Amino acid sequence: MNNLLHSEVFALTLVVGTYLASLFLYRKTQLKVLHPLLVSVLVIIAVLELLGIDYETFRAGSHLVHFMLGPSVVALGYVLFEQMKYLKGNVISILTSVFVGATVGIVSVIIIGRLMGADQALIATLQPKSVTTPIAMGIAEKNGGIPSLTAVIVVAVGIFGSIVGPMVMKVLGIESHIAKGLALGASSHGVGTAAAIQLGAVEGAISGLAIGLMGVMTAILVPLIGALS
Repeated sequence: MNNLLHSEVFALTLVVGTYLASLFLYRKTQLKVLHPLLVSVLVIIAVLELLGIDYETFRAGSHLVHFMLGPSVVALGYVLFEQMKYLKGNVISILTSVFVGATVGIVSVIIIGRLMGADQALIATLQPKSVTTPIAMGIAEKNGGIPSLTAVIVVAVGIFGSIVGPMVMKVLGIESHIAKGLALGASSHGVGTAAAIQLGAVEGAISGLAIGLMGVMTAILVPLIGALS
């Protein structure tokens, strides 16, 4: 029994099964607080604690899920290719928007962190908060942050952005498909992109593009802004 609990089969079954059950619950209730990713995380943590399975064992067993994060982001390129016509005439505005978003996100973390007395390790951990998990963890590690904590923060930011983002844009009267996609992808990475796809094909494609651009710009800007500050 102990061998089964520590096996890859158990870890994958727990992750996939929990998510599917959470997704079913969310679709039935339509309650934002029951976001499938949030519920899945809480349930998995509870199960691991109850069964006494440590994080390293669970991570080793679920490595396939972690590995698929990369290809899943790349796969968004196909959706973008289908909507390529919407990029014509908007390249400069898209690049400028993501650059400003990345810069503001990084600088705001530094300013708020220092005002609240956070040490450099915590600031480095928080800086890539709006970047997809694999890239964010790499950026945090190379800049003296805590990768595992960064992963948790990235998930939390993604869930928050995917829930609040569409509501904020509705209140502000934002109608542009490109603007919606950029906002969700640049601020809430993969989770935001899932929400963007629900808004429309264009929003989903542009959000996928924003993930890649945000990752590249953040990787460049974090050490650069850190050196200047």
